[in-house]
Amino acid sequence: MHTVVLTKGVPDFREGMVSFDEDGHLERGNTPTTMNPNDEHALRAALQTRVRHGGQVDVMSMGPPGYKDVLREAMESVYADDLYLISDKQFAAADTWATAITLATAIQHLGEPSLVFAGFKTADGETGHTGPQTCWGLDMPIITHVIALDVDPEAKRVRAKRLVEGDVSEIETVEAPLPAFIVADPEFEPSYRTARHRLERKRLRAEARERAGSFEDQLTMWDHEELNLDPDYVGLDGSPTIVSSVDPIPKAPSEREATVVDPEDADAMAGLVDELAPYAGGD
Repeated sequence: MHTVVLTKGVPDFREGMVSFDEDGHLERGNTPTTMNPNDEHALRAALQTRVRHGGQVDVMSMGPPGYKDVLREAMESVYADDLYLISDKQFAAADTWATAITLATAIQHLGEPSLVFAGFKTADGETGHTGPQTCWGLDMPIITHVIALDVDPEAKRVRAKRLVEGDVSEIETVEAPLPAFIVADPEFEPSYRTARHRLERKRLRAEARERAGSFEDQLTMWDHEELNLDPDYVGLDGSPTIVSSVDPIPKAPSEREATVVDPEDADAMAGLVDELAPYAGGD
């Protein structure tokens, strides 16, 4: 069974160094990046499928050359067999629509996978558009907000439990024919019901972590020419979205007021204890 997982690099807000150009577009090449947290759920769903049914798991991302590290993170933290980075200056400043067109073309370049997995939404755009739009480009059935799934390769069907409108209090079970597109919800929980599956998961995870040490051996990069994409329909030129404004991310002040208390000063320490006592009780 061939599966593809889409992942994305998002600004590492822990670093506090997010760079925008004068038009308000994020300069991803100049911004510290990490793997989008929600994509881990998609990776875990793909790993579960790999454990149960074998096959191949490809992980794909679109972004600058530095996104190699995002793909390495995906391989090391969860699982991947092969990695694909769609990278070209022509793809820069793409909105979700232009990104989806590019990703759908790249997936078709791989053949016809049985399942394509995507995360719920990204930590930067927060739109949740790219997965469903990529699915539209592939003309596959889609199941969103998936919290559990099982695949019947012989019947070419996928059966999934999903949250109705993202509500954890209402769950429905749906089926779709393969190939299909799965958007994993943050509530997704993989299931390994047998000892054989649990041992296989452990083995695959160990192999992936070892493979991540030389991940570029499993990495393929494609540009717009290799994918036969017209530059007028990708990147900024192919993006109908207009960024009207960008709110800067607030930074903590570089200098803060502090009171130095000498631990040998009994009166000062007593005053400090009195001041902090209410917080120790959770008030």
